[in-house]
Amino acid sequence: MKDSRTMAYVNMHGILGALADLCNFSPEAKELATGKPTAILFAVNDGPSALLSFNAGACSFEEGSGPCDIRLPFSSCEKFNGMIDGTVTPFPSKGFTRLKFLTKNFVGLTKILETYLKANPDDLSNNNFFDASTTIMFHLIARAVSQIGNNDKIGRFSASNIVNGTVVLSIGGGPKAAITVKDHILTTTRKIPDRYEAIMEFADMHLARNLFEGKVSTLACVGTGLITMRGNLSMLDNVNRILDRVAIYLG
Repeated sequence: MKDSRTMAYVNMHGILGALADLCNFSPEAKELATGKPTAILFAVNDGPSALLSFNAGACSFEEGSGPCDIRLPFSSCEKFNGMIDGTVTPFPSKGFTRLKFLTKNFVGLTKILETYLKANPDDLSNNNFFDASTTIMFHLIARAVSQIGNNDKIGRFSASNIVNGTVVLSIGGGPKAAITVKDHILTTTRKIPDRYEAIMEFADMHLARNLFEGKVSTLACVGTGLITMRGNLSMLDNVNRILDRVAIYLG
């Protein structure tokens, strides 16, 4: 089971947050993020808020609110999730003169992102695309861990059993992320501290991809050494329980 409020946080931080990564990899995305600097505020009633800023071919994601050119309010988490699913068309409360950016550039970016998150075999046969797609997915999942640990009922129970500290998620030869826990609240960052309490590392990008797509078993990979876990095993166990919830929300 999943709830709409947690789904909204996952969509906000995970899906929309992935646009920043997308602009680092896709020339087409960079082109859509050029032109007049534009900041879009997504504000969900009883849910998350975040600012997406596009400037000089790059995109940045900032939690919370701030000065914006376009403001998209959502009366409920369900409405916001509907926008992500493509079943709800948002109506801006600010930025009517920037509607072209919203309907062309932003929508175009989301369509490109979908090709990376739901990649076809032909695209994945290109090594550069494969690495980019897998990296985007990795960071999306890492951000989703914190949102599910902070908002989902079952995820919060797992988070309540995690002591203060940092768990590092890593792909051998690839991206890394840190899940920092303070008073049972989880935060995902890309800055890896010099000292951390635990680490879970996937052997390589291909193994990580197979895990993300459910083609191999995590337990089996741990048994064969393809996944290495070191440090505080209790922290790793509870983070793994939250990872199991990620598959439910993103599946």
